[in-house]
Amino acid sequence: MFYLIGLGLGDIKDITVKGLEIVKQCSRVYLEMYTSILGCSLEDMQEFYGRPLLLADRDLVEQGADEILAGAGESDVALLVVGDPFGATTHTDFILRAKEKNIPYKVIHNASIMNAIGCCGLQLYKFGETVSIPYWDETWKPDSFYDKIKLNRLHNMHTLCLLDIKVKEPTPESLMRKRKEYMPPRFMSVAEAAQQLLTIVEKKDALERNTVLNEQSLCVGLARVGQDTQQIVVTTLHGMRATDLGGPLHSLIIPAKEMHPLEVEFLQQYAANIKLDDYNH
Repeated sequence: MFYLIGLGLGDIKDITVKGLEIVKQCSRVYLEMYTSILGCSLEDMQEFYGRPLLLADRDLVEQGADEILAGAGESDVALLVVGDPFGATTHTDFILRAKEKNIPYKVIHNASIMNAIGCCGLQLYKFGETVSIPYWDETWKPDSFYDKIKLNRLHNMHTLCLLDIKVKEPTPESLMRKRKEYMPPRFMSVAEAAQQLLTIVEKKDALERNTVLNEQSLCVGLARVGQDTQQIVVTTLHGMRATDLGGPLHSLIIPAKEMHPLEVEFLQQYAANIKLDDYNH
């Protein structure tokens, strides 16, 4: 049997009882941590689970799925995923490959940022399409995610922005030499995401007199959701540019123009210098 097991968002104890029982019985257990990270070390996880874990990096997950699935038809093999197994589309491929090979599989779900984001007080059913904000570089500055935020705002829906993670990314030079060398890990902060959004907003203002989003629009910054050090801040897009929420992982929310009174009341506790009623139209 092949098991795809969600670990939740906080620490080693967020795994479900069912998930932990399966981990203890498997012949091999892989840990994938490039699509997200957990707030504990590999050593702590191995001690708590009472067994060794095999690290599954980006290359192995995206190109070596057959290696992970090998033998799962005769013995139990598990892939551990931070959050929920289907929080990243990468993991869907494992299920498709298992079905192709007639390998039985089971998915053990857990909390993910997609539902835990409700901790800020915004109602989950009022969220529109989720977007990803990638790191820009000197030659690549995509802004298609802005159009999705704009559409959500026009339909009076919140937008969850997932921020870029760069783990085990090969350097451009190493790709040219065909000998992989990796850049240091990078995790986008809410301040970096706000700065990129402001750059787009300024460009849209010049081109089309943008009124959907501006530097005084409200946004919600969240860090390390589900962990003991979780932080939430509500400020303007301009203010978020200078906000330091500490270590990863960060998420950003652009709320709808009109919020429910309960949403406003709940968010107000995270807005130190802003009266939210003034921003709720």
